[in-house]
Amino acid sequence: MSKYKEAGVDIDSGDQFVDSIASLARQTRRTEVIADVGGFAGLFALKNYKKPVLVSSTDGVGTKILLANRYKKWSGIGIDCVAMCVNDIGCYGAEPLFFLDYLAAAKLDRNILKEVVAGMAKACKEVGCALLGGETAEMPGVYPAGEFDCAGFTVGVVEKKEIIDGRSIASGDVMIGVASSGFHSNGFSLIRKILEEQKIDVSIETLLKPTTLYTPLILKLKKQVTIKGLAHITGGGLIENPPRILPKGLQMDLHIGSWPVPDYMKLFQKKAGLSEEEFLRVFNAGIGLVVVVDKKEAKKTIGAIQKLKLKAWLIGTVVSLRA
Repeated sequence: MSKYKEAGVDIDSGDQFVDSIASLARQTRRTEVIADVGGFAGLFALKNYKKPVLVSSTDGVGTKILLANRYKKWSGIGIDCVAMCVNDIGCYGAEPLFFLDYLAAAKLDRNILKEVVAGMAKACKEVGCALLGGETAEMPGVYPAGEFDCAGFTVGVVEKKEIIDGRSIASGDVMIGVASSGFHSNGFSLIRKILEEQKIDVSIETLLKPTTLYTPLILKLKKQVTIKGLAHITGGGLIENPPRILPKGLQMDLHIGSWPVPDYMKLFQKKAGLSEEEFLRVFNAGIGLVVVVDKKEAKKTIGAIQKLKLKAWLIGTVVSLRA
């Protein structure tokens, strides 16, 4: 046995893991990819854009991983990781080009991590981006035995004239809420605390349901209506995320009760004793994406979203900042 392996790092096992996931990455290949997984970097040739603007984002899955480990259900974690990144760049109207992952553990469990990467590949295929490469790190002493972390990085592109940045948002515009698939990847430190302290009747499948991938919706929707702004509802919930896209002097008027909040989320609100405002800051309350459009396009926008098999509601309006 090598001295490095005795110290807790198995180079051969790491190499075998990279080989085992190469086929998953190849399933997501785009014509612009000019290097396979395994090199020092991923190579991607940008094509067919007049004035391309690159849009990037990096994110992780957070403590949802601990719940997945507890119940030995890892298939959705890779989807979550991709979704948290591509949904963010989608808010600028960007098409995701490629995704890279970072997986770190005390000791590599190839079966678990391959399941995670399989989820990443599935998500990448759904949104049309290439799983271009990544990094796998074995770090005994940094991570507890049996635990791992998962993060990702994506790069997308949008024509400069098509960037959605919220600058055209005006008082009177409306906010369309698009349904989330569940808790997505936020609020899990509180969720785990409640599960440890109280008995609660919610299935683990509900808790671990992967984050919705909104990119296909965004790319199709922007061809049908004039989208003024997009907000991905992540940490900070509906209280903190939509205001990030509003021009100075404007604020949102959220119409509480205008959309159905999932019962299981209400249950966690009750168990945690959260006020309405804190609940809307911790959890997404059933809304994963907010689309801002002119009031005249509200009905058309909701209809277009529903045709793409997602639920949507008019959840608020943009108003002038109150003195």
